[in-house]
Amino acid sequence: MKKIPSTVAQEPFSRLISVARIFCLLWLGALCLNLAGCSSDDSKQPPAQAAAPRAVSVAVAPVQRQDVPVYLTGLGSVTAFNTANIKSRVDGQIMQVNFREGQNVRQGELLILIDPRPYQAQLEQAQAQLFRDQAQLRDAKLNLDRYTSLIPSGSISRQQVDTQRALADQLEGTVRNDQGLIDTAKLQITYCHITAPFSGRIGLRQVDIGNIVHASDTNPMLVLTQLQPIAVIFTLPEDQLPVVSQHMKATTLATGKLLTIDNEIDQTTGTAKLKAVFDNKDSQLWPNQFVNTQLLLEIRKNSTVLPTAAILRGPQGTFVYAVNPDKTVEARPVAVSLTQGDTTVITSGLNAGDTVVTDGQDKLQSGSRIEPRNIAPGNHATPRAHHDAPSGTPVS
Repeated sequence: MKKIPSTVAQEPFSRLISVARIFCLLWLGALCLNLAGCSSDDSKQPPAQAAAPRAVSVAVAPVQRQDVPVYLTGLGSVTAFNTANIKSRVDGQIMQVNFREGQNVRQGELLILIDPRPYQAQLEQAQAQLFRDQAQLRDAKLNLDRYTSLIPSGSISRQQVDTQRALADQLEGTVRNDQGLIDTAKLQITYCHITAPFSGRIGLRQVDIGNIVHASDTNPMLVLTQLQPIAVIFTLPEDQLPVVSQHMKATTLATGKLLTIDNEIDQTTGTAKLKAVFDNKDSQLWPNQFVNTQLLLEIRKNSTVLPTAAILRGPQGTFVYAVNPDKTVEARPVAVSLTQGDTTVITSGLNAGDTVVTDGQDKLQSGSRIEPRNIAPGNHATPRAHHDAPSGTPVS
């Protein structure tokens, strides 16, 4: 075999090494240029600045001036002003039933007619007996007058005259008894006509036409309930009674009237019962219905009010976050006079027209910037010039 010279065999390997060296040099040059460009861009970027404080989105409401009703709230139950369990006062058969279940009737209307004929017959008998006894009484009085006129002449004894006078008195008593029997018979006939003792609503009836009823029956024939007016009995804590008693003398409610205060306090609950009367013209109140009763004591005129949600409590007392013209807030102490549901009356710290934060206070402190999110048309987040709002009309 012919031997190849070594110089010829090493030539391709040398070329490969030269190409690798050139490639490495080009890669290192590109990397240096890239690093130089990044350094140049970083040198041109301005230094970072501190971010501005972000405004807090909160709900706000205006402070207003209006009339505020003062209520005392108690749990009560509706009770009928009058309830009658109507029973029969005579024995007899029912001839007529002149009502429907659930019907409203007026006082004096005929409800049930019991057969009056037996009592009519008794009335006629008593009248006949009275007529007979009256005739005997007239005869006895005439004889007494004759006997009395004969006494001066001595033609008759005084004993006979006295006997005749006693007979006349006995007959007078008999006539009076007969008149009593007549009145009783007439009363029984009246009892046969059962009428409504007052205007009200009839419940479920317990009898029908043809039933025999007795005066001794325990179950009523019907129950009549007076719904107009109607009463509400409710309770209030005993420490509120002096205030109620003081205002009761001069205050009448539009929807009802406080009738009276009970004469004793329940020691187990520390409350007293009060009774109020309502016209109930729309029949919204029903007996034994549970209700929440609000007793209007007074109306505080021209009071400074704000939503109760704006009131906060801290170590120094009650305060609110008031909104400044530049949409920053500051903590202002306020003096709370009365809280009535969602409305709070204050006596100092704010004026009508100011704006307070009602939601989102947990993210605020004095000087915080805000962005109101519920400003209604006509209301502004910044305080307005002081003015008196029109007085509101309390709802009874």
